[in-house]
Amino acid sequence: MYEKYTPVLTASPLFAGVKSEEVPSVLDCLQPREVFYQKGEYIATVGGELPGMGIIAAGRAAVLRESAAGDRVVMAILEPGHLFGEIAACAEEPRWPATVQAQVDTVVLFIPGDRIVGRCTEDCIRQRLLIKNMLRIISERALMLNRKVYYLTIKSLRGRISALLLDHYRKTDQATFTLPFNRNQMADFLNVSRPSMSREMSRLKEEGVIDYHLATFRILDPGALENLAQ
Repeated sequence: MYEKYTPVLTASPLFAGVKSEEVPSVLDCLQPREVFYQKGEYIATVGGELPGMGIIAAGRAAVLRESAAGDRVVMAILEPGHLFGEIAACAEEPRWPATVQAQVDTVVLFIPGDRIVGRCTEDCIRQRLLIKNMLRIISERALMLNRKVYYLTIKSLRGRISALLLDHYRKTDQATFTLPFNRNQMADFLNVSRPSMSREMSRLKEEGVIDYHLATFRILDPGALENLAQ
C-alpha cells in the first residue's frame, strides 16, 4: 500500500542506502501509520503524546515554537522525505518537543521508535542501516539547532540575515540558491519582524551585497556578507 511513496522514501536520509525494491519489505517491518492532514491543520502540538517519529510522505509542514508571550518562531520547514520527532520518539515518556503544522495538504507516515531501534527478529542488515542513518540525522539536527541558537545570539538584524544567507551560500557552494522559507517564515525563523527584515534586505540589495526575488537569493559580495555576519 506504500508503493506510491517509494520515490520519496528512497530519497529520505532515513532510507539512505536502501534500494527501492527493498522499501516495501522495510515498511512491512516498520509498520508505519499513514495520516492525512489538510492545509493549516496541526500534525502535532508541543507537549502532546508522541506516537512515533514522522516522515513527510507528501506535502510540506513547519516546525513551530511559541514563547510565553505568544510569539511564534519557525524552527524548520519539512519537505517530502524529511523526518521529525526522531529525537523524542525513543524517550522514556515521548512527548512532542514542538508544534508541527501542515503548510499544504500533507501526508505523514508515523513510525514507532522501537520499530527502528528495537531488535529485529531477523537481525537484518537493513535495520542496522536505518539505525546508522537515524544516528546521523540526529547528529545533524543537533548541529542545526546549535546554528539556530547562534543566529539568535547575533544582536543586529543585518547580522542575522547575513549569517543565514552565508550559511546557505557555503552549503550549496552556489552564488544563487533558494531558501526553504517564504518571507513570513524567514522572519519567524530569525525571530524578527517581517517589515524590519524586508527593510534591511532592501538595504543590502541597494548596497550591492545581495540580490533576490521571492525566496531566491544571489550573493553578489561574499566578503561583505561575511563581514556583516560577524
